[in-house]
Amino acid sequence: MSRRVVGVTLDNLEQLPLHCRRCVYWELAPHLKQQAEEFGETEVEKEAWVSGVLLEWGSCGRIIYSGNLPVGFVLYAPPSAVPRSDAFPTSPPSPDAVLLTSFYVAPEFRGGGLGRALVQAVAKDLTRRGVRAIEAFGDAEPETESDTHVCVVPAAFLQSVGFKTVRPHPRWPRLRLELRSAISWKEDVEAALEKLLGQVSVTTATPSTTRA
Repeated sequence: MSRRVVGVTLDNLEQLPLHCRRCVYWELAPHLKQQAEEFGETEVEKEAWVSGVLLEWGSCGRIIYSGNLPVGFVLYAPPSAVPRSDAFPTSPPSPDAVLLTSFYVAPEFRGGGLGRALVQAVAKDLTRRGVRAIEAFGDAEPETESDTHVCVVPAAFLQSVGFKTVRPHPRWPRLRLELRSAISWKEDVEAALEKLLGQVSVTTATPSTTRA
């Protein structure tokens, strides 16, 4: 079945799983997250966060489809737009990196390379935008491999797709994927990433409104 990757927009945000649309673990500081949960406003806050990042910074996520079915997604943004990052013992992220935050692939589609395809789609987007690296906080001790919804990406998965630990921690290491080291010349971006992506096609969505 064909696969494709598209940019996250306000128009397709509803195609994220409901529990992910209602999760603001990364998007709000812990005390504000608690307030949003108490008042049932997490889905509104998630949409507001995506809208703000799109307007202020640009594309901040990718959705991967198998046929017409959305089966996974990833979100990413500058560390300044991710309040939760301040709470990690391995913070702060490097100033030259974009932070990978939410990451999800439907359980029945795991193990087929979709997670790697999402990471490569992010790398392709950010390389074109002149970003030097992607960083992420990893979970070195995820509870179970069958968890359907985790807020922090397992460190083992990040390492399997090329991330290297830059600040160790027994539970919350910070990892980094150097974009310039893997792809030395800008003109080689298309060929190098298409080879890794295989048959996955990547479509970049342009926000409808940009800041003057």
